Amino acid sequence: MFQYLRGFNLLLAAVAVTAPMAHVLELPNKLALDGPIWLAIQQSLYRGWGPIFGPVEIVALLTAIALGVARRGNPPSLWRTILAAAGYATMLGAFFAFNEPVNSAVTRWTADSLPPDWPDYRLQWEIGHALSAALSIVALSALIGACWRDEAA
Repeated sequence: MFQYLRGFNLLLAAVAVTAPMAHVLELPNKLALDGPIWLAIQQSLYRGWGPIFGPVEIVALLTAIALGVARRGNPPSLWRTILAAAGYATMLGAFFAFNEPVNSAVTRWTADSLPPDWPDYRLQWEIGHALSAALSIVALSALIGACWRDEAA
């Protein structure tokens, strides 16, 4: 059972990297967009990402916690797993601190009602995803390291 949980967790960790990294890769081009185009992208292109990637991050956190319990007798793997779980928990916190407020605001805007400080919202949204990308890479790396330590134990 442990091997299946570990494999499933690694799969989730790999998927959890994809969305925030996609946002980071888009970042230079999105920062160059004018307001109406940026708004159109926010309201159309990213619709539906949350119901897919949000649960992936939550289940990655839950399976990392379960792996932490299973690895409690192997401190090197345990600490790496705790680091991964902390990464996922912080990713979720970053989403609610940075991205969700922007997502909520953007749904009410139109090209004609775009507020003058819309670039601040854009920057906040991008910072949230850049932070999530870094955290997801740390979590994935920690989980890979924990697997290596499992094999060495």
